[in-house]
Amino acid sequence: MNIFTQKYQKEVIPALKKELGLTNDLAVPRLKTIVVNTGISEEQGHKEALKNMAEQLAAITGQRPVVTKAKKSIASFKIKAGDPIGLKVTLRGKRMYDFYEKLVTIVIPRVRDFQGTKKTAFDGHGNYSLGLSEQLIFPELSYDKIDKVRGLEVNIITTAREDKKALRLLELLGMPFEK
Repeated sequence: MNIFTQKYQKEVIPALKKELGLTNDLAVPRLKTIVVNTGISEEQGHKEALKNMAEQLAAITGQRPVVTKAKKSIASFKIKAGDPIGLKVTLRGKRMYDFYEKLVTIVIPRVRDFQGTKKTAFDGHGNYSLGLSEQLIFPELSYDKIDKVRGLEVNIITTAREDKKALRLLELLGMPFEK
C-alpha cells in the first residue's frame, strides 16, 4: 500500500464521515479513476508523433495508452472519421494512487510560478479536470528525448456526486488548491 492509500484509510475516511455525517465507510467519497489524455495535431510524421507520445505517456503513467480516433470528419481541420487524434490512459487501483501521489507531491510543485490549482475546474458531478501545459514537468521524461512539447489533461473521477464533497476529498488527499 502506498502513502496515499494509507492516508485515505486512516485520515480521510474518518474526517469525511464526521464532516458529512455518514455512518458507513463505503458511503465516503473516494477516487474512482484518473484519465490522462493528450491530443496529437501534427500532419507530417503523424505515426512517429503518436509513437513518441505513447512512449512518453507510458513512462509517465506506468501503463500503455490507447489511441483515440476521430468520431466525425472535419474538413477545416483535415480530419477524417477514424483518424487517430490522440492518446489516453485510464488508471485505477494502485496505479491510480501512485500517479496521484506523484502528481501532487512532485509534478504540480514543479510548475513555474505555481499559485495552486483552480477550485473552479469541477464539472458539477464531483469530477476534477487539470490541464498541464507541458509533459516535461514529469521526472521520468528527459528533455533530450522529447520531439515536441505537448499538453496533457488529467481528469480525476470521484464517487462524490457534488463538487463540494469532491473538493473536500481532494483537499484531504493533498491537492494544492489556490488560497
